[in-house]
Amino acid sequence: MTLSPGAPPLLDIIQSATEPIITVDELQRIVMFNAAAERVFMCTAAQAIGASVDILIPARFRSIHAKHVKRFMDTGISERQMGLGAPLWGLRSNGEEFPMEASISQTCTDSGVFLTIFLRDITERQRIDQTLRASRDELTRLSNALLHVREQEKKHIARELHDDLGQSLTALTMELSQLEAGLAPGDTEARERVRAIRKLIKGTFVSLRRIAADLRPVMLDDLGLAAAVEWLVANFVSRYGIDTETDIQIGPSEPPKQVATTLFRVVQEALTNIAKHAQATTVHVRLACDATHCALTVRDDGVGATPESLAKKLPLSLGLQGIRERVRLLNGEVTIHTRKKGGFRLEVWIPARESDTPWEAT
Repeated sequence: MTLSPGAPPLLDIIQSATEPIITVDELQRIVMFNAAAERVFMCTAAQAIGASVDILIPARFRSIHAKHVKRFMDTGISERQMGLGAPLWGLRSNGEEFPMEASISQTCTDSGVFLTIFLRDITERQRIDQTLRASRDELTRLSNALLHVREQEKKHIARELHDDLGQSLTALTMELSQLEAGLAPGDTEARERVRAIRKLIKGTFVSLRRIAADLRPVMLDDLGLAAAVEWLVANFVSRYGIDTETDIQIGPSEPPKQVATTLFRVVQEALTNIAKHAQATTVHVRLACDATHCALTVRDDGVGATPESLAKKLPLSLGLQGIRERVRLLNGEVTIHTRKKGGFRLEVWIPARESDTPWEAT
């Protein structure tokens, strides 16, 4: 390296560096120890220079470290650059160990071969990473709990609608039949009103069943995922008249309950979005599950969107964000493909195993 005439001496530059810089000779004795190294290792340069580099390494790592250094000296090729691989561990003079990153370079001179090691103390970064991981874990547990509560509440509401309102409507139908039986044979107007009321009750029954099934279809619990998705698609076609093809292949064993519920909710949300926004004429739903994973694809031939437009809409779309959150909690993946006038394709991949923190009640 060539320095300009006005540049400070190289040693002054090394001493002013904010990160530890250490140079060792062929015998792994310390020959240079800058001020940052003094601060990090709590050891003065006078104490370090001439000593083995082992004083800076925890005892359990010294043997493997010596082998790495020898290999590097023999080959001149470093296996480690700053920020790559697992962290190394340093040893302060007070016996405290700390994580660090390191890169190493070799210099051959008339006096021999020297290795210069550039270090970075990552104690604070690891502390922040651990705090962030703990925060993410807490948010994951909260999301799991919220999903659990939400599914339980949907079950409860569906059951209440079926049991309470369903029974009330049945009782009302029976009362109406008794009322009709007591009408005079010639009272045509009253009989017409009874028929109109009976028709209204029948329509209310249909709406009640549809709402309860949307909340939590009984067939998902009783008949399994394939039947539930088939029902969902049939209901979608009957409501919106959009031609929909299905290809459902589920192995002999039903996927875990939380996986099945998530896939059902994803199909439900995807079909709802298609009905609201896609202006599609054809929809394809493909679901395949085996012993290891489940793969779901929902695609349409609708208006689609540009990738830029989709990127802007995603943070504001609670439905799509909900899909991603549900799938993420099961260690799955969500991929969205779309282009202007090129339709929309949603792909979901989920491992077919129980979650570590199941949110679906058994």
